[in-house]
Amino acid sequence: MTDDAPSNLPQLGQWQGPDDLQRLQEKQLPQTVTWAARSPFYRKWLKSATALPTTPADLAALPLTTKQDLRDNYPFGMLGVPKERLATYHESSGTAGRPTPSYYTAEDWTDLAERFARKWIGISAEDVFLVRTPYALLLTGHLAHAAGRLHGATVVPGDNRSLAMPYARVVRVMHDLGVTLTWSVPTECLIWAASAAAAGHRSDVDFPALRALFVGGEPLTDARRKRISRLWGVPVIEEYGSTETGSLAGECQNGRMHLWSDRALFEVYDPATGNVSAEGDGQLVVTPLYREAMPLLRYNLEDNVSVSYDDCACGWQLPTVRVLGRSAFGYQVGAAKVTQHRLEELVFSLPETYGVVFWRARAEPAALRIEIEVAQEHRAAAEAELAASIKAAYGVDSDVAGLAPGTLVPNEALTGMSDVVKPRSLFGPDEDWGKALLYY
Repeated sequence: MTDDAPSNLPQLGQWQGPDDLQRLQEKQLPQTVTWAARSPFYRKWLKSATALPTTPADLAALPLTTKQDLRDNYPFGMLGVPKERLATYHESSGTAGRPTPSYYTAEDWTDLAERFARKWIGISAEDVFLVRTPYALLLTGHLAHAAGRLHGATVVPGDNRSLAMPYARVVRVMHDLGVTLTWSVPTECLIWAASAAAAGHRSDVDFPALRALFVGGEPLTDARRKRISRLWGVPVIEEYGSTETGSLAGECQNGRMHLWSDRALFEVYDPATGNVSAEGDGQLVVTPLYREAMPLLRYNLEDNVSVSYDDCACGWQLPTVRVLGRSAFGYQVGAAKVTQHRLEELVFSLPETYGVVFWRARAEPAALRIEIEVAQEHRAAAEAELAASIKAAYGVDSDVAGLAPGTLVPNEALTGMSDVVKPRSLFGPDEDWGKALLYY
């Protein structure tokens, strides 16, 4: 399927305002609930109902579905179709306890791919798209791969958890293949720039084909986004989603994140009061409308968000979301709560001439300990300025230590090529047979 052959699912621009959007949701909701009633988990919830929910108001009478519900029903307690109809099976990235399963039919995948591909800059057959997030059991790499193929792009599967794709190879591929689009966590973009510099390239000059960097999967402050954008000379376009749901929101050209409310029903839940509303601040609750393999009714992502229906000049006529969850998490230092989000803003507000992009911090009871990579000629100034900005922002003391570049992100990680071999047991007399077990 390509750009000129969209599916019969709702497409951007097919509604006029919130009321029209609500009619789209209400038209699909009865089918969504019927799919859910086929799964063992929801069958128990719905069998006592005199009638299946058909409106958002009816749906609000059901309890929230939680991540623990998914774990408790591992692996197929949420299944709404015969197993032979499944196209893929996935699990979220957590490693502790029972897995959080997720599965999709081929039809579900059309919806997934279309949502991810809603990038304002576009994806086309002219693009060379580097997918630099994990494949394996996670959804993220497969999702971007499918979206690229949906629009005819040449996809480069650069899994960032594969020894066969070290950073030196990423930079070579980006340069030699003329990569136009990438998908990764924001931190990857900073490491690529350092790896490119180690290879003798200027990231903002020597990659002229690059059009945009697609990012997601970790918090991103405005200060770090701007630094990444200037390092590469292209826009940084963020999106929001999860393995359990796929893409839920994406940025428009005006930099606002919009919920895909034509493909899912969203609610905002206040855990303190139990109240639910269409907008405001609280935890995001989602009911995907076009998911048959594993229907989810009122699934609480437990991400703190702020949702509004303010007008946006982009014309998408979709609600705006700000994801607040992880930006509010922090540690106590003295009388202040130090958050990564605010601290990142301070680090990336240092003068760019200092070249500070890699850092780490430890929140201790009486003071904040920070280490930054910075060249010797800028070290004293960077240490003093960051300590002063932390004092001004939090009113706490800090121990800022400047480290030589290559300390936090070793030069070998930027330039090295891993020894990736196939299984082999027979070696010649002059060969190192210690490599016989390197396959594992």
